[in-house]
Formats: sequence, structure tokens, C-alpha cells
Amino acid sequence: MTRRGVRGASAVLVAMTVAFTASACSDDGDSASSTVSKAASAASSVASSVASKGSDVIASATAAAEDKLNSFKDGVNASGDVKAGAPATDADGRVTSKVTVANSTDSTQSYAVQINFKDADGKLQDTVVVTVDDVASKKTKDATARSNRKLDGDIKVEVGQALRH
Repeated sequence: MTRRGVRGASAVLVAMTVAFTASACSDDGDSASSTVSKAASAASSVASSVASKGSDVIASATAAAEDKLNSFKDGVNASGDVKAGAPATDADGRVTSKVTVANSTDSTQSYAVQINFKDADGKLQDTVVVTVDDVASKKTKDATARSNRKLDGDIKVEVGQALRH
């Protein structure tokens, strides 16, 4: 047997010994399958707790965005006047997007723009409302939308709602 073969066989033997010892030992006298079941249950509980907290954060951000949009009385749908730029990640790990508002009316207007941050599967990860005040008639004005928290993965940015008021 070559040196590589001996090392490989030794590694398999060590791994099997560790696995057997770990599965056979239990502080509370439970069987190996019971111990594995308890570990799986604990892992599932942790994963569920993390997912729940993530859902709570998104629900909170959505409610805050809704409240802010509802505070603008007599707002008119202006989604066609607003564009969200490509997402970027800032130094704090938060996703940003340049929001450009083009005022198509004959008077100065202010805008409230909801920006949604979604993952590659289209699942909402965060949402914010950006206000862009005093956009002159027939002019454009930029603002920056910034996620409330760090977001991982491939994040897409879209305009959720835009109100002119």
C-alpha cells in the first residue's frame, strides 16, 4: 500500500472511531438515535427562531414604510416618475440604491418613494421609504435609499410605491 493509501485508510478509521464514540456516548443515558434526534430538534428550533426573527424584522420594516406612506395625505400615484438604480453595498454592509425622481408636472412637487430590497428568489428582505422634497417642475432630483440592516446575497432593488404630494 502506498503512503497516500495508508493515510487515507487511517483517516477513514479515525473518522469511524469518532463517529461510533460520539453516537454511543450520551450524558443522560439515551440511545444514540435519541441523542441524534434531540440534536436535530435543537438545530431545527434554532433555525426556526432565526427565521422568525428575520420575518419580524421584515414585518416591522414593512409596517414602518406603510405608516410613513399613509402620513402623506392626498398623495397621487407617481410610480412612473421614479426609477431605482442598481444596488450597491456600502461600508456598513447595507444595500443602497440611487433613487431618481423626474417631476412631470407644471409645479414643484415632493415625493415619498418605497424601495423594496428582494433576494434572487424575489422574496422581500427589507423595505424603506425615501422622501424627495421640492423637485422643481420638469426637473429630476436624486436621493439614496439604504436598507435598514445588512443584507446578504444577490439583492435586487425595485420601486414598491411612489406618491407625489
